[in-house]
Amino acid sequence: MLTARNLTKNYSNLPVLKGVDVTVNKGEIVTIVGSSGAGKSTLLHILGTLDTPTSGEVWLNDVNLTALKGNALADFRNRHMGFIFQFHHLLPEFTAIENVCVPGFIAGHNKNEVKKRAVFLLETLGLGHRVDHKPNELSGGEQQRVAVARALINNPDIVMADEPTGNLDSHNARELHQLFFQLRDQFQQTFIIVTHNEELAPLSDRQLVMKDGKML
Repeated sequence: MLTARNLTKNYSNLPVLKGVDVTVNKGEIVTIVGSSGAGKSTLLHILGTLDTPTSGEVWLNDVNLTALKGNALADFRNRHMGFIFQFHHLLPEFTAIENVCVPGFIAGHNKNEVKKRAVFLLETLGLGHRVDHKPNELSGGEQQRVAVARALINNPDIVMADEPTGNLDSHNARELHQLFFQLRDQFQQTFIIVTHNEELAPLSDRQLVMKDGKML
């Protein structure tokens, strides 16, 4: 489903990625692990089109993402990809359901349908009783679940998660990883997860290990 070929990334004269190949299948949960500075987050941002490679290509469902530019790229990203970050990036003035709806509204989907899906996702994630709460009224684990629902609102082909448990305690981290498997089983959702969590990374379907900008 997702294929990256010979990705390189240089910052000035510093090579960060040195010819990385990645393939991810539909319904697969793949973790990317490695020490700090190995290039994990850079790779994830390039796979998610949040950054551009110096050379190489990224394909998602037969679309060459590295050939898309400007509004076409932004629209494709919004419709086909979801993102979860270590820090939830929820809008503090918006309720949980409003935060979840934002990408759906940006995509131009019917507002009533977006709201229905947002409620469904929040209920699926155990937050049906918190839809009208603002982020400062939610625990860290609850905020991250809202961020997961937001990532899923447009029914994306793939979800990119960058250290999604990095700001959570061990209990909430374990629950979030279990949630990813629940979503994979229920919706055939595909995940690529960058993580330092040595306990949870092996639970994924496949681990990709990076070192010094290369895949081992």
